[in-house]
Amino acid sequence: MLCQECNQRKASLHFTKIINGEKTEFHICEQCAKEKGEQFPGTNSFSIHQLLSGLLHFEQPLQTGQGQVQSVRELVCDKCEMTYEQFTRVGRFGCAHCYKSFEAKLDPILKRVHSGNQAHAGKIPQRIGGGIQLQRKIDALKQELKQYIEKEEFEKAAELRDEIRALEQRNDKKEG
Repeated sequence: MLCQECNQRKASLHFTKIINGEKTEFHICEQCAKEKGEQFPGTNSFSIHQLLSGLLHFEQPLQTGQGQVQSVRELVCDKCEMTYEQFTRVGRFGCAHCYKSFEAKLDPILKRVHSGNQAHAGKIPQRIGGGIQLQRKIDALKQELKQYIEKEEFEKAAELRDEIRALEQRNDKKEG
């Protein structure tokens, strides 16, 4: 597919915009994207960096273990000494340890980006996906079961336990 901007090079960036249920797709090449500053076509100069920056700029204070309030601006990685403020400007971590250092701040962002989940699940092929999806459901129910036990809601916990057992038996039959 050719770039919709220059109509010369192969489109390598594909954007989908949905406004009020109306879906619009844009296909542009890397060079045109760089010339436009990685802007989404037709969105009034809104860049990918601005999108990430908007997700990261939540100026809510964080609770520390001692009940003290810590500002987001004070978050610093122990290893590379990158601050959360630097991360929001650059859009990249300084090291792998930054994930742990900024974890409390990243969890709500990841939940918004991944439709309520903290981890990206990806696509699973239908022909082999049944067992994987079933195992994921069992794992999610086990987490929910732990929460019910912690809240001492034992009736609901017992119902979940039974549901988990039934799903595990079904999973064992599929594998066997």
